[in-house]
Amino acid sequence: MPFNSFQTTLLGSAIRLATRNRALKYHDEIDFPDQYTLEAIRTRERDERAEQQTRAEAPRGNAGVRDDNMDVVERRGEGGDGQPPRRSDSDITIVEENIPDQSSGQKNEKNAQAGEQPSEKDRKAENQREAEEGTRTDPNLVTWYGDDDPENPYNWSTGYKSFVALQMSFLTFAVYIGSAIYSSGLEGVMKQFDVSQTTALVGLTTFVLGYGVGPMIWSPLSEFPNVGRMPVYIFTLFIFVALQFPTIYANNIHTLLAMRFLAGFFGSPALAVGGATMSDMFRPKHLAYAIGVWGCGAVCGPVIGPLLGGFTYQAKGWTWPLWTLTWLSGACLVFIVIFFPETSGKNILHRRMLRLRRATGNQELKTQAMIDSADRSPSKVASEILIRPFVLFFDPILLVYNTYLALIYGLLYIWFESFPLVYVQVHGFNPGENGLAFLGIFVGAWLACAAFCFYIHKYLEPIFDANDGVIPCPEIRLYPAPIAAVCIPVAMFGFGWSGQYESVHWIVPTIFTAFFGIGAFVLFQCIFAYFGDVFYADMGSVLTLNDLFRASWGAAFPLFANALFKHLGIGGGNSLLGGLACLFIPAPFLFIK
Repeated sequence: MPFNSFQTTLLGSAIRLATRNRALKYHDEIDFPDQYTLEAIRTRERDERAEQQTRAEAPRGNAGVRDDNMDVVERRGEGGDGQPPRRSDSDITIVEENIPDQSSGQKNEKNAQAGEQPSEKDRKAENQREAEEGTRTDPNLVTWYGDDDPENPYNWSTGYKSFVALQMSFLTFAVYIGSAIYSSGLEGVMKQFDVSQTTALVGLTTFVLGYGVGPMIWSPLSEFPNVGRMPVYIFTLFIFVALQFPTIYANNIHTLLAMRFLAGFFGSPALAVGGATMSDMFRPKHLAYAIGVWGCGAVCGPVIGPLLGGFTYQAKGWTWPLWTLTWLSGACLVFIVIFFPETSGKNILHRRMLRLRRATGNQELKTQAMIDSADRSPSKVASEILIRPFVLFFDPILLVYNTYLALIYGLLYIWFESFPLVYVQVHGFNPGENGLAFLGIFVGAWLACAAFCFYIHKYLEPIFDANDGVIPCPEIRLYPAPIAAVCIPVAMFGFGWSGQYESVHWIVPTIFTAFFGIGAFVLFQCIFAYFGDVFYADMGSVLTLNDLFRASWGAAFPLFANALFKHLGIGGGNSLLGGLACLFIPAPFLFIK
């Protein structure tokens, strides 16, 4: 583990706090950069003022001297030979010192003259140039110590970044499993509190609704430079683990449902901010791999949940699936307390600024994030946090794709309620064996992940290489989406009509479940990557809105599952769900077109 990264973990931060920063010192605490001291800054300011005065007093060639030659030059400039008046060497020097670096801005000027928008590469080059200019003009601005700064998450080794990505996937899995693992003990909840199946299912829907509402708070909070991502993950996971105890020991259904909602609310950061954590470390060329690893953790949660919950419910009753959730999330909490570093570049630079203030005594030091937020009042920040996602609500791209992903999410949770009908009632499985049937989705998702990574390596990476690390057209991300869109209704129709007959072997509907894993995984990966390219500046609000969409549909759909399959049967109910999925098959084709 890189030494500078361990210092940002909760354990590393606690050790530094306990030893008053004497242990686990940063490099700039041992040998801090001289340019941030008050004396160095004042010296540079005096030198700059002296240089400006020297320039102002320097002779400007023939400026102010009028002779016959000057008249000739002026006449030429006015149209004599069509050429502008020539400057003396001193004039040229003075002008060139005050113009921007042409190597970084030349292409933007050409694009502007041609009536074109500058490319992403040009914008990044211009931003880098402006950042470098800002560092020179504002000596109190704290930035990275060069392109190879080891504290910059982009510069961490591939192995360490992969280790952090796996931790993020584990965290997502440990929370996400809490939705489906509860449904394994529904019969026990019904008997314990003497409620109907629909009422018992509210424990699932409130959890899902909770992690749809939670990102409205946790996602923006993680973007604050003085907060960062790591504290949000650990604080909320600690509350999540603690809430499992009042859930397990609830003495009435109302307490159970309230605790389930709060557990979903506090468990939501991993589901909403995980993609941002990946983008903190991985550049666009390799970001899709990291999102895939994180996405596998999200897929495994609802799939492995019924497997673990089925066997534990069968052995010990309805509370034991929740005990399993407690142990799993508790183990994850201990692991990330020790190993999970801060990945937000804004927070890392904020910590650096505080260290340099202590070391140099210069309280004027600041970061770019502080400058950007200097004119933003708390009310303005709150307004942006709460209103911005809804401002984006009716954007055509977001409206169509958010509705599509929300539908898939809702289909997943209502579809899960038909599994006991197929495997328990038709094929005679016990609750534990019924959980094994969900492994078809698990296998399909991992096969899709392997194929998707191969596609990225063979097709997308050469495009990035040919365009200097950027993607020329966002719709390229959507090319695999039409195939995935077809897989969803295939899974629904195939599972419904093969699962309702006892004469059809149980492996047949299980194979069809794999198509859902393939379709859901690829669609989510393609659409989220597409969102990242199209809505780069508003990605936090976009993910928050998408999470709210998905959670709302995922919470509502299971409530009418009982009525759906009771009146239409296994085949008819799944056919209705497959028909809904067919409505959105044209969407990827239209956006690619």
